[in-house]
Amino acid sequence: MDNRLKTSLGSWQLDNPVIPASGTFGFGYEFAQFYDLDQLGSMALKGTTKDPRFGNPTPRIAECAEGMINSVGLQNPGIDAVIANELPKLKQVYHKQAIANIGGFSVEEYAEVAKKFDAEEQIALLEMNVSCPNVSHGGMSFGTDPDCLKEVIRAVKAVTHKPVYAKLTPNVTDITVMAKAAEEAGADGISLINTLLGARFDLKTGKPIIANVMGGFSGPAVKPVALRMVYQVYEAVQLPIIGIGGIRSSEDVIEMMSAGASAIEIGAQNCVDPYACMKAIDGLIPLMDRLGIEQISDVIGRSHR
Repeated sequence: MDNRLKTSLGSWQLDNPVIPASGTFGFGYEFAQFYDLDQLGSMALKGTTKDPRFGNPTPRIAECAEGMINSVGLQNPGIDAVIANELPKLKQVYHKQAIANIGGFSVEEYAEVAKKFDAEEQIALLEMNVSCPNVSHGGMSFGTDPDCLKEVIRAVKAVTHKPVYAKLTPNVTDITVMAKAAEEAGADGISLINTLLGARFDLKTGKPIIANVMGGFSGPAVKPVALRMVYQVYEAVQLPIIGIGGIRSSEDVIEMMSAGASAIEIGAQNCVDPYACMKAIDGLIPLMDRLGIEQISDVIGRSHR
């Protein structure tokens, strides 16, 4: 791997900034049939909860002109099965550390999942999906209430030695309020954005295409929103940022890092092209040469300078 692509998330150094996003890459090993996974910067594993979850009723995917809507509902085998079965399978084909994405429906559930991942050497950092509904507070998302967000981050920080990144929902009035709350609670970094809220309707029947009516909208169409929010959060806090949202090319990687991201995650594009992450990595050095960029880390936050 070319040293020019090295970047860091806090004290963790990555060979390159490209990470498959949680939810679009399974637990990683499925993609080993396509390429050597060790070429990735890292990978964010499928969102994991305390108990196994079957997920939401089908249909739960709807295509859009420039993206997709999903309402998968955190389908996963639960933390114990992930540790017992998924991580060992991944270890056979991937020899770096990964990012665990954790979800929950109460503060206690987040803490329990975090504590179990804390013992796993394969996991470098914990990415908290705070878009989950908080059943103790009337179903409002953890990520839309600053006090709620602080409470859950503090609970997770109390049980882990690993860095904790808050994956923020864009479905708020002011993203910087949530980012500052995460920083105040002790978060080590910010991942953003999670999906926007969207819907599609069948032309013949007028009925919603998604069984739950609404779902998370992702894909190329959300990139300008993601760029704007990464830019705002970079100005608001002193934490490393993983930029997510509509990234599908080397050009998108450079643009997102210019806005302030230290690394990026590619999500929806993996559903379209299983080679998406490798194509983005392979195109970076030629693109950097064309743009006169020596080290990719040089572009982080350059839009602010």
